[in-house]
Amino acid sequence: MSVLDNIKISVEPMRSVGLTENALPLLHEIRHALIKFVETSEPTTLDLQAIPFGPGDEEKLLSFLGVGEVSAALNALGESRVFETGYPGVWVVEHRNTEQGRVALQIEVTDVPAILRTQSADLHDSIALIGDTLQTE
Repeated sequence: MSVLDNIKISVEPMRSVGLTENALPLLHEIRHALIKFVETSEPTTLDLQAIPFGPGDEEKLLSFLGVGEVSAALNALGESRVFETGYPGVWVVEHRNTEQGRVALQIEVTDVPAILRTQSADLHDSIALIGDTLQTE
């Protein structure tokens, strides 16, 4: 028996990527939403403002998700920022009012976030506008 055998060792499970409180379960929820989207094409929207994060958890979660290749900014009744995270199909959508106060922060699991999709009425307007232009040419 070695002297090292007398040293007490305590093994504690490692917290994944330093996420605590509700951020870690949220990653599980995002993963399940991705599986659902792949299997059914049904998107999921998670309202981050409704989740009681612990101190620094929102920042840690967003840092873990990272920033991917696609982003957009919209200005309609305030600024909205949309970006795909480092995980394809996982989007962060943030809406701010005209005073730059945050009014919504969401994660959308989908191919294209709803705010970036063309509305049906706008498509019909485009058909009419192009038709009008073609008639005058």
